[in-house]
Amino acid sequence: MQLASIIPDERLVELSNAEIARYSRHLLLPEIGIEGQRRIKSARVLLVGTGGLGAPLALYLAAAGVGTIGLVDFDFVEVSNLQRQIIHGTKDINRPKVASAKDRIKSINPDCHVVTYNTQLNSKNAPDIIREYDVVADGTDNYPTRYLINDACVLLGKPTVYGSIFQFEGQASVFYARQGPCYRCLYPAPPPPGLVPSCAEGGVIGVLPGIIGTIQAAEVIKLIVGGADSLVGRLLLFDAWQMSQRELKLEKDPNCPICGRHPVINELIDYEEFCGLKPSADDIPVDGISAVELKARLDAGEPLQLIDIREPHERAIVKFPGAKVVPLGQIARRIDEFDPAIDAVFLCKIGQRSIFAIRALQQAGYKGKLLNLKDGVNAWAREVDTSLPQY
Repeated sequence: MQLASIIPDERLVELSNAEIARYSRHLLLPEIGIEGQRRIKSARVLLVGTGGLGAPLALYLAAAGVGTIGLVDFDFVEVSNLQRQIIHGTKDINRPKVASAKDRIKSINPDCHVVTYNTQLNSKNAPDIIREYDVVADGTDNYPTRYLINDACVLLGKPTVYGSIFQFEGQASVFYARQGPCYRCLYPAPPPPGLVPSCAEGGVIGVLPGIIGTIQAAEVIKLIVGGADSLVGRLLLFDAWQMSQRELKLEKDPNCPICGRHPVINELIDYEEFCGLKPSADDIPVDGISAVELKARLDAGEPLQLIDIREPHERAIVKFPGAKVVPLGQIARRIDEFDPAIDAVFLCKIGQRSIFAIRALQQAGYKGKLLNLKDGVNAWAREVDTSLPQY
């Protein structure tokens, strides 16, 4: 769908001779030209997330000459980020991601104005932050923030350039309720908690966020310049392993609760609760045990059932001695293999999937004591046996 530029004419600023030289390859494109580059310079783009998707977004938008780039992130650079988050370097480990990203952006384009928000986007601060920008690029990796960004942008009349990645597959689209469907039209409700693993648990090939993030950057530029066929009303699906792509047509849902004919959402909500990530009053509490506490109990010779629910390729990275292997999907039907008289400790990488294993057993009626190893086998490698790798 071809859209007019989202940058109003009255906001356009002039280009200096130095900028004409810097962006000359853009100026030679009749679709961009002087006017398009002026729009790029006048644009204000907010990037939510400076990780895998946010990295190429920030790099290419800065190089393209976007006048103001806002960065929202509350995370710190970790060594495991460097396989794909190319805006950060080894020297940036333990730095706030927004600080590292700002330094890299300024090294590419000193004229780019960078505004950093070293905070988590939430229902309270999202309207005030997003209101200041022309377009929002969603580089997040969780459903609550995706719905939050969508709803805030719909209510404020802003377009969202969406991207998501998992393992070898990525998606990209533009959600702009004024012109087409929004994120809720595509996904009216989030998947059940635990059904879709995060990249930290499921993995991602390092080049994939570069591909999807660059597609997002192209869509941002097209919205700014105008006159191009955008991904409004289209969902691009990309598979890096098969090197294939396909496209789905998206329709606006007339019954969408926020952008449909009769919207019922007129303010931001509690998105953790909406996505089922807040414990229900009916949930049985999940007890945890730290790596140090587990080591003490093992050293004392206490009888324990250690249950490793990780996948075979994860166990190939680091094994947990003495643990019984029961894949997550088999937990409930193998309930008879557990002894209710002996405490059972469940292990995964970071202590998230093991919670769902415990929930499955609780729902199946298991009466024994169930414990979740807090922060998973990575905590064991970090706090107990430092000879083991963290992954």
